[in-house]
Amino acid sequence: MLPLPLTAVLDVLLIEDDDDDALIVEDLLAESPLEVATTRARTLTEALEHLPGKITCVLLDLRLPDVVGLEAVARLRSAAPEIAVIMLTGLDDEAAAEAAVEAGAQDFLVKGKVDGSLLARAIRYAVGRRHAEDVDRQLRVAEALADENARLQRGLVPHPVITNPDLFIAATYLPGRRRALLGGDFYDALETPDGALHVIVGDVSGRGPDEAALGASLRIAWHALTLAGTDGSRVLPTMEGMIERERQAAATFATLCSLQVVPAERSLCLRRAGHPPPILIDGDSARSLPLDGGGPPIGMFDGGEWHDREFALPEHWSLLLYTDGVIERRDTEGNLLGDDGLLGLIEEYVRREPGWRRDPHGLLTELLNGVRELNEDELSDDVAMVLVGRR
Repeated sequence: MLPLPLTAVLDVLLIEDDDDDALIVEDLLAESPLEVATTRARTLTEALEHLPGKITCVLLDLRLPDVVGLEAVARLRSAAPEIAVIMLTGLDDEAAAEAAVEAGAQDFLVKGKVDGSLLARAIRYAVGRRHAEDVDRQLRVAEALADENARLQRGLVPHPVITNPDLFIAATYLPGRRRALLGGDFYDALETPDGALHVIVGDVSGRGPDEAALGASLRIAWHALTLAGTDGSRVLPTMEGMIERERQAAATFATLCSLQVVPAERSLCLRRAGHPPPILIDGDSARSLPLDGGGPPIGMFDGGEWHDREFALPEHWSLLLYTDGVIERRDTEGNLLGDDGLLGLIEEYVRREPGWRRDPHGLLTELLNGVRELNEDELSDDVAMVLVGRR
C-alpha cells in the first residue's frame, strides 16, 4: 500500500490532556507537509463523541484522565474500527510499542523524538496500513464466502454412478455465469432396482442464481420421484407444479428430456418437454431421434401434456443428451452450429477414435473443444451433456 499523497487533506483527532504536549503536536503538524484538519480532545470520553465521523487518524496519548493503558486503543477501535491509531507516549519503551500494535494501533511514536516530517510520514503510512488491513479483511471474507458458495454448488451437482458393468456414463457441465459452478442447466442419472437406467437433462430459462437454484430443485425432485417409482406419466406434471410454485418470475419455464432404458431389452422410453431430442450413436454414425411425441416446456402453458415415445435400440447403442448451449453457438461468421454441426463433430470423432467407448469422456471433451473453436471464445451459455451407452 502506497502512502497517501502529500496533498491529501486528513482529519486528525488528537487525544491529549496536557496542553503543552498538545501544542507541540499541533506545531509539528503545522510544520509538516501534510494538510491537516485537527480536532482536540482531552479525554477518551470526549474523543468518542467525535467518532465515528470524518476522522481518518487518531493521535493518542496512553495516559489520559479517564483511561490508562491500552484499553484506550480497544475502545477507539470498537467505536471506529476503520480509523488509524498512532500512540504518543513519553515512555521510550519497546515493549509498550509492541503492546500498542498488538492492541490494534498502526504505529508508536515517542514524544520528544518526533519532528514534523517524521510525524507526517507516520500518519500517511498508518492510514495506508489501516486501509490495507481493511482490504485484506474484505478479501478474506470474500474468499470465505466464495469457498462456501463453491462447496454448496458442488454439493448440488450430481455424480451419477452406474453399477451395470455392461454400461458406461460420462457427463460434463459448464455454467455460463462467470465464477459460478452451477447454472440453470441440470442433469442426473440413476439405476432403479429393476435394472432400468434413467437419465435427465434440463434447462431453466434465464441465467442467474435463482435459475441455478430452480434447476437444482428440479433435478432433486426428478431423482426422488424416479427412485420412488412414480409412474412416468405423473413425473412431468409434478415437476411442472413444482416450477410454478418455486420460480421467482412468472415467465420462467424449463425444457427437459428424460429417458428410461431397459438394457436387457434394448428398449428406450423417451419423454421430452420442449427440449432437443437425444442423439443416437450407432457404430460410426450419429442421428437425432425424432422430434414428434414430445410436449411444451414445463411452466410455459397451463395444462401441458407430454407423451412417451418408444424406441428399439441397436446392439451397441450410445445416447447423448445435451442442452441448447451446445448447438446454439455461432462461428465468427454468424453461422449457427445446430444439430447438423453437432452430429458432424460426433461422427468425425468416433470415426477417428474407434475405441472411444473405453474413454467416453474423450468424446465430450472433443465436443466442448470443437464448439469453442467454432466461435473463438469461451462458452457464454450453460452447457450440460450426458453420454450413456453399452460398452
